[in-house]
Amino acid sequence: MKEQFKPLFESFTLRSGIHLKNRVVLAPMTNFSSNPDGTVTDDEIKYYIRRSSGVGMVITACTYVTANGKGFPGEFGADTDEMIPSLRRLATAIKEQGAKAVLQIFHGGRACPPELVPNGDIVSASDVAMNQEGAKAPRPLTDSEVESIVKAFGETTRRAIEAGFDGVEIHGANGYLIQQFFSPHTNRRTDRWGGSVEQRLSFPLAVVKEVKKAVALHAKEPFIVGYRFSPEEEETPGITMAETLVLVDALADQELDYLHVSLMDFWSKPRRGVEDTRSRIEIIKERAGDRVPVIGVGSIHTAADAAKALSVVPLVALGRELIVEPDWVEKVEQGRESEIATTLTKDDQQRLVIPDPLWQAIINTPGWFPVVESSSK
Repeated sequence: MKEQFKPLFESFTLRSGIHLKNRVVLAPMTNFSSNPDGTVTDDEIKYYIRRSSGVGMVITACTYVTANGKGFPGEFGADTDEMIPSLRRLATAIKEQGAKAVLQIFHGGRACPPELVPNGDIVSASDVAMNQEGAKAPRPLTDSEVESIVKAFGETTRRAIEAGFDGVEIHGANGYLIQQFFSPHTNRRTDRWGGSVEQRLSFPLAVVKEVKKAVALHAKEPFIVGYRFSPEEEETPGITMAETLVLVDALADQELDYLHVSLMDFWSKPRRGVEDTRSRIEIIKERAGDRVPVIGVGSIHTAADAAKALSVVPLVALGRELIVEPDWVEKVEQGRESEIATTLTKDDQQRLVIPDPLWQAIINTPGWFPVVESSSK
């Protein structure tokens, strides 16, 4: 391999003591391909096997912690103990390829389609509807319901431990329930779960503490706890970069294994809230300091992109790149980075081992993936 790419293949040890063989992570990506009952399908297992041998860690698609948190058709469940055998299949498949397996745990909140949740009862911090035509305003959760969802994150963590996962990632990003509680746009509460930025942190931090409590109670060996968040929101009022840094400070003090910054573009600049011309990821990494490692993601396509990103953060996540090129890591390691595929064609589904629902989404969502007429490297 080329000298400039060697840092990608240095090992990394997380706070929990878990050892990653390299610095490349498979980013969590919804694949819409689970069974209607929430169990994982054979096609999903094959998809993960195909993408788990090169990377140091695999973060799965999100799984719902309660029945009313299901955010996607074909999302797999972790809301009852009946799901443990399904979860075990997924954890085992990933680990057998040599990667650490991390289960992303989630509640969709107001982003849940009504047809996917019991009685169409969409819930959130407050009754602020999604900015979409025909979007239904969610029902504000009661205090006891908030408490029960916090506990559900802990119970799902226990299931992840029993299923053999190496860790969980708390999904506090992309506008889902945890972010809905932190955001002044979606959280208009006047009780203990809302108000000032510190009070809006109450739910995210309660989830973190409940997850860590479950790990302390149930894990017999080291277990990863990470947290993913989105810096800033477009809306006014909305999460500003200044508020993001309050969140980073609070999370960095929780003795987590990592913070995962959800970005479309790794090098994107802040919208508002700080007088700083650097990228968001650089500002976040500086604030996190030595307290917690940061994973960066977002339009990291080439080995050179990844090596440059590693100059800022210790771990980089690849999403679409590992769908288009499952052998991305191996090709860089073998000095064959020039052979990395950057596009796919409509004939590539079987070769790339992609389940039908995800394939249909890729082919029918213009601009999401680089779909071309004929194959090129």
